[in-house]
Amino acid sequence: MKKLLFAILLFLTTISYGQEAPRWMRSVTISPDGSQIVFTYKGDLYKVSSAGGAATQLTFHEAHDHMAVWSKDGNSIAFASDRYGNFDVFVMSANGGQARRLTFHSTNESPYSFSADGKNVIFGAARLDAVNHRQFPTGSQPELYAVSAEGGRVDQLMTTPAEYVQVSNDGNMMLYHDKKGGENIWRKHHTSSITRDIWLYNHTDKTHKKITSFEGEDRQPIFSADEKSFFYLSEESGSFNIHKMAVNGNGKSEQLTNFKLHPVRFLSSGNNILSVC
Repeated sequence: MKKLLFAILLFLTTISYGQEAPRWMRSVTISPDGSQIVFTYKGDLYKVSSAGGAATQLTFHEAHDHMAVWSKDGNSIAFASDRYGNFDVFVMSANGGQARRLTFHSTNESPYSFSADGKNVIFGAARLDAVNHRQFPTGSQPELYAVSAEGGRVDQLMTTPAEYVQVSNDGNMMLYHDKKGGENIWRKHHTSSITRDIWLYNHTDKTHKKITSFEGEDRQPIFSADEKSFFYLSEESGSFNIHKMAVNGNGKSEQLTNFKLHPVRFLSSGNNILSVC
Protein backbone atom coordinates (compact mmCIF):
# COMPACT_ATOMS: atom_id res chain seq x y z
CA MET A 1 0.00 0.00 0.00
CA LYS A 2 2.86 2.42 0.79
CA LYS A 3 4.35 1.81 -2.64
CA LEU A 4 0.98 2.41 -4.26
CA LEU A 5 0.29 5.62 -2.36
CA PHE A 6 3.77 6.95 -3.16
CA ALA A 7 3.17 6.29 -6.84
CA ILE A 8 -0.13 8.16 -6.69
CA LEU A 9 1.38 11.23 -5.04
CA LEU A 10 4.43 11.24 -7.29
CA PHE A 11 2.32 11.11 -10.43
CA LEU A 12 0.01 13.85 -9.19
CA THR A 13 3.05 16.06 -8.59
CA THR A 14 4.46 15.24 -12.03
CA ILE A 15 1.17 16.11 -13.74
CA SER A 16 0.90 19.30 -11.71
CA TYR A 17 4.26 20.59 -12.95
CA GLY A 18 3.74 19.22 -16.46
CA GLN A 19 0.54 21.21 -16.87
CA GLU A 20 2.32 24.56 -16.49
CA ALA A 21 2.98 24.35 -20.25
CA PRO A 22 0.92 22.95 -21.85
CA ARG A 23 -2.33 22.83 -19.91
CA TRP A 24 -5.69 21.11 -20.35
CA MET A 25 -4.62 17.51 -20.82
CA ARG A 26 -7.64 15.20 -20.82
CA SER A 27 -8.50 11.48 -20.86
CA VAL A 28 -5.24 10.49 -19.18
CA THR A 29 -4.66 6.71 -19.07
CA ILE A 30 -1.62 4.64 -18.06
CA SER A 31 -0.43 1.50 -19.84
CA PRO A 32 -0.88 -1.95 -18.25
CA ASP A 33 2.83 -2.16 -17.42
CA GLY A 34 2.84 1.36 -15.96
CA SER A 35 5.55 2.64 -18.30
CA GLN A 36 3.59 4.90 -20.68
CA ILE A 37 0.74 7.40 -20.43
CA VAL A 38 -1.60 8.40 -23.24
CA PHE A 39 -3.59 11.62 -23.04
CA THR A 40 -5.60 14.00 -25.22
CA TYR A 41 -4.33 17.51 -25.87
CA LYS A 42 -6.09 19.90 -28.25
CA GLY A 43 -7.99 17.01 -29.82
CA ASP A 44 -5.05 14.69 -30.58
CA LEU A 45 -3.57 11.74 -28.71
CA TYR A 46 -0.09 11.95 -27.21
CA LYS A 47 2.08 9.40 -25.42
CA VAL A 48 4.69 10.12 -22.75
CA SER A 49 6.83 8.01 -20.42
CA SER A 50 5.37 7.76 -16.91
CA ALA A 51 8.83 8.81 -15.70
CA GLY A 52 8.44 12.12 -17.55
CA GLY A 53 10.01 13.56 -20.70
CA ALA A 54 8.89 14.73 -24.12
CA ALA A 55 5.49 13.57 -25.37
CA THR A 56 5.10 11.90 -28.78
CA GLN A 57 2.07 12.84 -30.86
CA LEU A 58 0.14 9.73 -31.97
CA THR A 59 -2.73 11.19 -34.01
CA PHE A 60 -2.65 14.06 -36.51
CA HIS A 61 -6.19 14.96 -37.47
CA GLU A 62 -8.46 18.00 -37.45
CA ALA A 63 -11.12 15.92 -35.71
CA HIS A 64 -11.25 15.37 -31.95
CA ASP A 65 -9.60 12.16 -30.65
CA HIS A 66 -10.15 11.20 -27.00
CA MET A 67 -11.06 8.48 -24.47
CA ALA A 68 -8.05 6.27 -25.22
CA VAL A 69 -7.99 2.81 -23.62
CA TRP A 70 -5.10 0.32 -23.67
CA SER A 71 -5.30 -3.29 -24.78
CA LYS A 72 -4.36 -5.86 -22.13
CA ASP A 73 -0.95 -6.47 -23.73
CA GLY A 74 -0.24 -2.76 -24.14
CA ASN A 75 0.27 -3.05 -27.90
CA SER A 76 -2.91 -1.28 -29.06
CA ILE A 77 -5.04 1.72 -28.17
CA ALA A 78 -8.74 2.12 -28.83
CA PHE A 79 -10.19 5.63 -28.84
CA ALA A 80 -13.17 7.73 -29.94
CA SER A 81 -12.92 10.16 -32.87
CA ASP A 82 -15.46 12.32 -34.71
CA ARG A 83 -13.65 12.11 -38.05
CA TYR A 84 -16.89 11.19 -39.80
CA GLY A 85 -19.29 13.51 -37.96
CA ASN A 86 -20.14 11.64 -34.76
CA PHE A 87 -17.78 9.83 -32.41
CA ASP A 88 -16.86 6.33 -33.66
CA VAL A 89 -14.50 3.78 -32.12
CA PHE A 90 -11.05 3.44 -33.69
CA VAL A 91 -8.02 1.29 -32.87
CA MET A 92 -4.33 1.83 -33.59
CA SER A 93 -0.88 0.68 -32.56
CA ALA A 94 0.31 2.12 -29.26
CA ASN A 95 3.36 3.32 -31.19
CA GLY A 96 1.25 5.37 -33.61
CA GLY A 97 0.44 4.84 -37.28
CA GLN A 98 -2.77 4.36 -39.25
CA ALA A 99 -5.97 4.21 -37.18
CA ARG A 100 -8.58 1.60 -38.14
CA ARG A 101 -12.28 2.45 -37.81
CA LEU A 102 -14.30 -0.20 -35.96
CA THR A 103 -17.82 1.27 -35.74
CA PHE A 104 -20.00 2.96 -38.35
CA HIS A 105 -23.22 3.92 -36.56
CA SER A 106 -24.72 7.44 -36.62
CA THR A 107 -24.75 7.77 -32.82
CA ASN A 108 -21.80 8.69 -30.61
CA GLU A 109 -19.80 5.74 -29.25
CA SER A 110 -17.36 5.65 -26.33
CA PRO A 111 -14.75 2.89 -25.77
CA TYR A 112 -14.33 1.67 -22.18
CA SER A 113 -11.94 -1.30 -22.30
CA PHE A 114 -10.73 -4.32 -24.20
CA SER A 115 -12.14 -7.77 -23.43
CA ALA A 116 -10.13 -10.11 -21.20
CA ASP A 117 -8.68 -11.94 -24.22
CA GLY A 118 -7.94 -8.66 -26.01
CA LYS A 119 -9.95 -9.64 -29.07
CA ASN A 120 -12.82 -7.16 -28.63
CA VAL A 121 -13.33 -3.52 -27.71
CA ILE A 122 -16.17 -2.87 -25.26
CA PHE A 123 -17.99 0.42 -25.82
CA GLY A 124 -21.14 2.34 -24.97
CA ALA A 125 -23.67 3.80 -27.40
CA ALA A 126 -27.38 4.64 -27.53
CA ARG A 127 -28.22 2.34 -30.41
CA LEU A 128 -31.12 0.06 -29.52
CA ASP A 129 -32.91 -0.87 -26.31
CA ALA A 130 -34.35 -4.34 -25.84
CA VAL A 131 -38.03 -4.59 -26.78
CA ASN A 132 -38.94 -5.82 -23.28
CA HIS A 133 -36.82 -3.22 -21.47
CA ARG A 134 -38.74 -0.76 -19.28
CA GLN A 135 -36.10 1.95 -19.83
CA PHE A 136 -37.28 4.86 -21.98
CA PRO A 137 -35.04 5.14 -25.06
CA THR A 138 -32.82 8.19 -24.63
CA GLY A 139 -29.38 9.23 -25.79
CA SER A 140 -28.33 9.99 -22.21
CA GLN A 141 -28.51 6.31 -21.20
CA PRO A 142 -26.39 4.16 -23.52
CA GLU A 143 -26.31 0.39 -23.92
CA LEU A 144 -23.16 -1.74 -23.84
CA TYR A 145 -21.62 -3.33 -26.96
CA ALA A 146 -18.53 -5.17 -28.16
CA VAL A 147 -16.80 -5.17 -31.55
CA SER A 148 -13.80 -7.17 -32.75
CA ALA A 149 -10.51 -5.27 -32.56
CA GLU A 150 -10.06 -6.36 -36.18
CA GLY A 151 -13.45 -4.92 -37.17
CA GLY A 152 -16.70 -6.66 -38.01
CA ARG A 153 -20.09 -7.30 -36.44
CA VAL A 154 -21.15 -5.39 -33.33
CA ASP A 155 -22.77 -7.42 -30.52
CA GLN A 156 -24.93 -5.98 -27.76
CA LEU A 157 -23.75 -7.10 -24.31
CA MET A 158 -26.50 -5.50 -22.21
CA THR A 159 -29.09 -2.72 -22.36
CA THR A 160 -28.31 -1.60 -18.80
CA PRO A 161 -26.64 1.84 -18.90
CA ALA A 162 -23.11 0.79 -17.87
CA GLU A 163 -20.17 3.16 -18.31
CA TYR A 164 -16.41 3.04 -17.69
CA VAL A 165 -16.56 -0.78 -17.80
CA GLN A 166 -13.52 -2.66 -16.50
CA VAL A 167 -13.15 -6.40 -17.17
CA SER A 168 -11.55 -8.92 -14.80
CA ASN A 169 -8.59 -10.98 -16.04
CA ASP A 170 -10.73 -14.10 -16.47
CA GLY A 171 -13.51 -12.16 -18.17
CA ASN A 172 -16.14 -13.31 -15.68
CA MET A 173 -16.67 -9.99 -13.87
CA MET A 174 -17.21 -6.43 -15.00
CA LEU A 175 -17.03 -3.34 -12.82
CA TYR A 176 -18.91 -0.28 -14.03
CA HIS A 177 -20.64 2.88 -12.89
CA ASP A 178 -24.28 3.30 -13.81
CA LYS A 179 -25.99 6.21 -15.50
CA LYS A 180 -29.46 6.91 -14.19
CA GLY A 181 -30.00 10.18 -16.03
CA GLY A 182 -28.50 12.95 -18.14
CA GLU A 183 -26.52 14.96 -15.58
CA ASN A 184 -23.43 16.86 -16.80
CA ILE A 185 -20.35 14.79 -16.01
CA TRP A 186 -18.35 17.89 -15.00
CA ARG A 187 -20.85 19.08 -12.38
CA LYS A 188 -19.35 19.16 -8.87
CA HIS A 189 -20.95 18.31 -5.51
CA HIS A 190 -24.01 16.81 -7.15
CA THR A 191 -26.51 14.95 -4.97
CA SER A 192 -29.78 13.70 -6.43
CA SER A 193 -31.62 10.52 -7.41
CA ILE A 194 -29.42 10.09 -10.52
CA THR A 195 -25.92 10.23 -9.05
CA ARG A 196 -23.68 7.38 -10.20
CA ASP A 197 -22.94 4.23 -8.23
CA ILE A 198 -20.49 1.36 -8.74
CA TRP A 199 -21.83 -2.06 -9.75
CA LEU A 200 -20.38 -5.53 -10.29
CA TYR A 201 -21.70 -7.75 -13.09
CA ASN A 202 -21.18 -11.52 -12.96
CA HIS A 203 -21.23 -13.26 -16.36
CA THR A 204 -21.82 -16.71 -14.88
CA ASP A 205 -25.17 -16.01 -13.24
CA LYS A 206 -25.97 -12.80 -15.19
CA THR A 207 -26.43 -10.73 -12.02
CA HIS A 208 -25.75 -7.08 -11.19
CA LYS A 209 -24.69 -6.15 -7.65
CA LYS A 210 -24.59 -2.56 -6.39
CA ILE A 211 -21.50 -2.11 -4.22
CA THR A 212 -21.45 1.61 -3.36
CA SER A 213 -24.26 3.53 -1.67
CA PHE A 214 -22.99 7.09 -1.17
CA GLU A 215 -25.78 9.55 -2.07
CA GLY A 216 -23.38 11.59 -4.22
CA GLU A 217 -21.12 10.62 -7.12
CA ASP A 218 -19.09 7.37 -7.24
CA ARG A 219 -17.31 6.84 -10.56
CA GLN A 220 -14.64 5.10 -12.60
CA PRO A 221 -13.97 1.78 -10.85
CA ILE A 222 -10.61 0.04 -11.37
CA PHE A 223 -9.76 -3.51 -10.28
CA SER A 224 -6.84 -3.89 -7.90
CA ALA A 225 -4.02 -6.23 -8.98
CA ASP A 226 -5.50 -9.21 -7.08
CA GLU A 227 -9.08 -8.23 -8.11
CA LYS A 228 -10.28 -8.63 -4.53
CA SER A 229 -10.78 -4.89 -4.22
CA PHE A 230 -11.19 -1.90 -6.49
CA PHE A 231 -10.30 1.77 -6.64
CA TYR A 232 -12.73 4.48 -7.67
CA LEU A 233 -13.42 8.23 -7.52
CA SER A 234 -15.94 9.56 -5.02
CA GLU A 235 -17.13 12.93 -3.76
CA GLU A 236 -17.82 11.46 -0.34
CA SER A 237 -15.26 13.84 1.21
CA GLY A 238 -16.62 16.86 -0.68
CA SER A 239 -14.36 16.78 -3.75
CA PHE A 240 -13.46 13.81 -5.95
CA ASN A 241 -10.78 11.70 -4.27
CA ILE A 242 -9.50 8.14 -4.74
CA HIS A 243 -11.21 5.51 -2.61
CA LYS A 244 -10.73 1.76 -2.19
CA MET A 245 -13.30 -0.91 -1.35
CA ALA A 246 -13.65 -4.70 -1.41
CA VAL A 247 -15.19 -6.06 -4.62
CA ASN A 248 -17.74 -8.04 -2.61
CA GLY A 249 -19.02 -4.77 -1.14
CA ASN A 250 -18.22 -5.78 2.44
CA GLY A 251 -16.47 -3.29 4.67
CA LYS A 252 -16.14 0.48 4.54
CA SER A 253 -14.68 2.61 1.81
CA GLU A 254 -11.06 3.65 2.43
CA GLN A 255 -10.12 7.15 1.24
CA LEU A 256 -6.59 7.26 -0.24
CA THR A 257 -6.23 10.93 -1.25
CA ASN A 258 -7.44 14.08 0.46
CA PHE A 259 -7.71 16.93 -2.03
CA LYS A 260 -9.99 19.72 -0.83
CA LEU A 261 -10.41 22.14 -3.75
CA HIS A 262 -9.68 20.56 -7.13
CA PRO A 263 -11.24 17.17 -7.99
CA VAL A 264 -9.26 14.11 -9.05
CA ARG A 265 -10.11 13.05 -12.62
CA PHE A 266 -9.35 10.27 -15.12
CA LEU A 267 -8.45 7.36 -12.85
CA SER A 268 -6.51 4.47 -14.45
CA SER A 269 -4.00 1.88 -13.29
CA GLY A 270 -1.03 -0.15 -14.50
CA ASN A 271 1.53 -2.32 -12.71
CA ASN A 272 0.21 -1.34 -9.25
CA ILE A 273 0.35 2.36 -10.11
CA LEU A 274 -2.70 4.61 -10.15
CA SER A 275 -2.65 7.56 -12.54
CA VAL A 276 -4.90 10.60 -12.36
CA CYS A 277 -5.05 14.16 -13.59
